[in-house]
Amino acid sequence: MLGDDAELTAAVLAAQDGDETAFRTVYRAVHPRLLGYVRTLVGDPDAEDVASETWLQIARDLERFSGDADRFRGWAARIARNRALDHIRMRGRRPAIGGDETELTGRAAESDTAGEAMEALATGRTLSLIARLPQEQAEAVVLRVVVGLDAKTAAETLGKRPGAVRTAAHRGLKRLAELLGDDPESVGGLDALPPPREPRGPAVTSAGVTHMRARTQKDM
Repeated sequence: MLGDDAELTAAVLAAQDGDETAFRTVYRAVHPRLLGYVRTLVGDPDAEDVASETWLQIARDLERFSGDADRFRGWAARIARNRALDHIRMRGRRPAIGGDETELTGRAAESDTAGEAMEALATGRTLSLIARLPQEQAEAVVLRVVVGLDAKTAAETLGKRPGAVRTAAHRGLKRLAELLGDDPESVGGLDALPPPREPRGPAVTSAGVTHMRARTQKDM
């Protein structure tokens, strides 16, 4: 994501006015973490295709969007989730995320390592470990920590209450920390990711479909 939310907000507004360079700026700022979220849902082989479908819809519907950088991230995440679930239904498969929770319980962490787990989330190895969390926890962790949504926006994306999302993210981070403790290659992570965001204002949603020229990833 762009370090300055005001810059992302400005780029979204310019893209809505048809500025192709601004749209590329938005894409480059949001795509990497959005792709990480899609990977937790459909797995690596199909993630790029689903992400492409997501951006095509974002481009098509962008004129109807209203809100700042935080609202845009949440809106994009909801589109990505819907496209991923459509893909899963079409393929007749379950989401890639999930797993046996029992393997993560019963181990006492040596310290309160949720923060360490968050710092390590930027590594590809740690993202793969998220796939071993229960689905609810995996999605909450990725939306809150990787995509950077506040609890309210993440809850809107998942159709849950903010408190439920906070709880799922907390439990997921604790279990992820336990896994990290057993995987030395994933420990000693990066400080690149901020703590989960908290809401700053009322949510803004979008609706409807416009007919903006569809942009492809080649244009970005």
